[in-house]
Amino acid sequence: MPFGLQPLHIIIILVVALLIFGPKRLPEIGRYIGKMVTEFRAGTQELTQTFREEINQPIQPHAAPQPPAQPAATASTNAGNFCTKCGTPNTPDALFCGSCGNALSKKTA
Repeated sequence: MPFGLQPLHIIIILVVALLIFGPKRLPEIGRYIGKMVTEFRAGTQELTQTFREEINQPIQPHAAPQPPAQPAATASTNAGNFCTKCGTPNTPDALFCGSCGNALSKKTA
């Protein structure tokens, strides 16, 4: 028997429960306990299945981090029109930096 209970012990527990809760509430309590056990079993099976899936996945080595790609210089950028604050190249007719918004100084040629 579970937990070392003998049939006489189970009968005594049922009689005490019947006296405490009454004949109307005892079936409700039994249904509630049954639902709890069912949900507990479903949860443990789901957890076990997820654990097994994680264990059986092949181990993939981590790739070395790639440096961020630098934007290619376009034909419209002027080599002398860089932002003094962040160093980003800007178009020749730009008044403000496209990255940080800093006002660009106009060079007179």
